[in-house]
Amino acid sequence: MDEKEWTVHARHGDELAFNQLVSLHKRKLYSIAYSYLRNEADALEALQDSVCKAWLKKATLKDRDAFLPWITRILINGCIDELKRKQRVLPQSHAAYEGTHEMMSIYRMDLEIALARLKPKYRHVLTLKYYHDMTLPDIAKILDRPEGTIKTWLHQALKQVRKQINKGGEQYYGASGKLPASRN
Repeated sequence: MDEKEWTVHARHGDELAFNQLVSLHKRKLYSIAYSYLRNEADALEALQDSVCKAWLKKATLKDRDAFLPWITRILINGCIDELKRKQRVLPQSHAAYEGTHEMMSIYRMDLEIALARLKPKYRHVLTLKYYHDMTLPDIAKILDRPEGTIKTWLHQALKQVRKQINKGGEQYYGASGKLPASRN
């Protein structure tokens, strides 16, 4: 059986077919959950909850070609609910460190802070596109929006992230963009 056939059987209550579909996509789904929650236990729990919800809502899966976008949407909603529940907050500022490794950490923190400040719709598009290598048509299916809207959101998200990172860079390097002689 191929994925489309498994989807048809799963929609009609075939638990084995449903499990095959989940097994086929479990690594990608876990990766998405982890990228949102940044914690292995939370990601595994979100994945398990999403699989249970998907099983209960299997009749709502209309398109046999859309199992992955459908279950990904359920997973993302679950991750968002979990983040709201825990009210996690990323640090708003951080001190500069010296050395290459420390500077890479700063760049990563700048990126994470910039992502955290984005509107959720923009953050979702960037996460799915660049962290999970999804195509724009797949993202459009997952978010249930036209592909043109997804392109616009991606453009706006990248523009805002660049602005945030450039703004943050001035905090460490000054407006000139050059590293100061000493930072004590």
